[in-house]
Amino acid sequence: MKNILITGAGSYVGTSFEKWLSQWPDKYHADTIDMIDGTWREKSFKGYDAVFHVAGIAHVSADPSKKDLYYRINRDLAIETAQKAKADGAKQFVFMSSMIIYGADEPVGKEKIITKDTKPAPSDFYGDSKLQADIAIQKLADDSFIVSIMRPPVIYGPGCKGNFPKLLKLAKYAFIFPNIDNRRSMIYIDNFCECVRQVIDENKGGVFFPQNEEYVSTKDVIVKARKLAGHGTLLLPCPKFVINQFSKNATFNKAFGSKIYDRSLSQCNKYITVGFNDGLKRMLADHA
Repeated sequence: MKNILITGAGSYVGTSFEKWLSQWPDKYHADTIDMIDGTWREKSFKGYDAVFHVAGIAHVSADPSKKDLYYRINRDLAIETAQKAKADGAKQFVFMSSMIIYGADEPVGKEKIITKDTKPAPSDFYGDSKLQADIAIQKLADDSFIVSIMRPPVIYGPGCKGNFPKLLKLAKYAFIFPNIDNRRSMIYIDNFCECVRQVIDENKGGVFFPQNEEYVSTKDVIVKARKLAGHGTLLLPCPKFVINQFSKNATFNKAFGSKIYDRSLSQCNKYITVGFNDGLKRMLADHA
């Protein structure tokens, strides 16, 4: 029996992970603790095989007034939690970092391919707060304390927030869509949970880059979602001069830019339980 503590009550990933573990009631016992007030500091982490830290601000904001909050939650709270886990005798600490530490997407027409040699270069305080925690927590690892850093790309699934559900809403009406090819790394929530389970089950330390087997384009999400709903999509050619003009816009690049993890970073065959099409079907059913 593995005893696992999830630090961050009510989070999408934490809730999903606890549900995922419930498939093996004889193998895992999971507790969740709220990190909003300071009472978590009074709880002992002793006896836990792993602490999975999911508490944090998950979505990017450019509002400078929130900068201190991002560092306080995404960096300081994470480091303090890891330090407490080590001091209390927990065996493993799993930290939710992010692909965002590698910076913004490339302009449309270019591609950011992240390899083992790519250096993190955050482009905003959200990414920087995550990176600072990521690096500081790695330094706590030793022979008696395993540190596992998860750097997932976009995580999507039923009930998720962020840009993916917005794309599915757009797909209901976007019978005409620009024919722009891009590639993005993503991971379905069940696949991510299975990856974390295996990291804990096998006591693996290090940095992990989980992703689906398939790279995904924005265009494919729209076309496949509409097809599953019984609708066709007219793809309009987009001349290069039009793309060049719009690629000066950050929102356009976020929608149609490319950012992927090189395949060599991810052992997808070990934790993939849901393919892209099946995951899309489940999300559409959830939005029906």
